[in-house]
Amino acid sequence: MAVNVVGAGWGHKQGSRSLFRSNPLATQAPATSPYDRLGGIEMLRRITDRFYDLMETDPAFAELRAMHAPDLAPMRESLPGFLAGWSGGPRDWFEAHPGKCMMSMHKPFPITRDTAKQWADCMARAIADVAPEDREIAVGLSEVLGQMARGMARD
Repeated sequence: MAVNVVGAGWGHKQGSRSLFRSNPLATQAPATSPYDRLGGIEMLRRITDRFYDLMETDPAFAELRAMHAPDLAPMRESLPGFLAGWSGGPRDWFEAHPGKCMMSMHKPFPITRDTAKQWADCMARAIADVAPEDREIAVGLSEVLGQMARGMARD
């Protein structure tokens, strides 16, 4: 299902080049940001916690889990802040990490198509399990994050 979730948010400062520049629907910003439609920071924390819980407990994500540090607490703390700023909410994470890019931050890791798929599948399940009220934006978030994860694969 194609979802118009592009505009304000999804990782870009107002006026910057959109990840989906070719999307003709991207010319109009939504009335509220994806961040607001998702339910704000609390929903992003719930999604993040479910994501890392799944990564730690589901054998389907074992290879992905092995790529991470033993202690996931710093990631559980950081990811909601990144997702908040990326989706049009408070940009505190970006201010605390000036010039950081997700692609370059993950470059040192041996991300394969398989581990990228594990990440995308784990995140999609976390989003579905937490079930934000706005299902359209939840599906859109899952799709866009999956594309980002697959874009990091280097094999």
